[in-house]
Amino acid sequence: MLYAGIDIGSTAAKAVLMNENRDEILGRKLMPSGWNSRETAQEMLEWLLSLGHSRDDIKIIATGYGRISVPYADSTLTEITCHGKGAAFLGGENLTVIDIGGQDTKVIILRNGRVIDFVMNDKCSAGTGKFLEVMANRMGLTLPEFFGLAENGKDIKISSMCTVFAESEIVSLMGLGTPREDIACGAVGSVVSKVATLVSRKNPSGGYFLTGGFCESTLLIRKLSETLGSEVRTSPDARFAGAIGAALLGK
Repeated sequence: MLYAGIDIGSTAAKAVLMNENRDEILGRKLMPSGWNSRETAQEMLEWLLSLGHSRDDIKIIATGYGRISVPYADSTLTEITCHGKGAAFLGGENLTVIDIGGQDTKVIILRNGRVIDFVMNDKCSAGTGKFLEVMANRMGLTLPEFFGLAENGKDIKISSMCTVFAESEIVSLMGLGTPREDIACGAVGSVVSKVATLVSRKNPSGGYFLTGGFCESTLLIRKLSETLGSEVRTSPDARFAGAIGAALLGK
């Protein structure tokens, strides 16, 4: 029996296939969630079967916003549980996990590999990936281009606490001739500040571990480490943490 985890988030869908002992990842898939979670789920199933295994040989667990849209899943689990388990697999059993997602940011406290507490920012897109996506779109940039500019910018302050007002603030800065690099750097700093505020609502310990789509952003990791006053670790597979956790919990 093999184990697969499918994590359909608000922006991206992730899937992993793990071996019988659940100590090795045999395959990974990343794709946009798209507008129809059921179509995305079907594409994930086709990918799993393309690896040369029959459906009967794979136990599938779904998580994320779109988990109810995976009709063939053997069971579903909450994203908090799965992200915690996946982060423990990648970074250790005693962690403060920071997951910056497309539409929410989660801080999960792990003790001995178990979730003992968490907090989510799900009332406003400020402090999430959506905030940076909106800012990049306003400046006519893709996210990779946006982060590339931010690496060379000065950290200006964007004071608005709301994405809509922050967008207006950025338009004003553009009108004043503020360099795009500085605006991009300021936007990243704004997200980091809001994430740090969310972290402060709990009692972090055991070291910080970043999961989610920004785990490859050296700028965001550096700024977050500086703001929190402690190193923020991550992993190349950190964006798959939810799917990994689902697979691990499949037995």
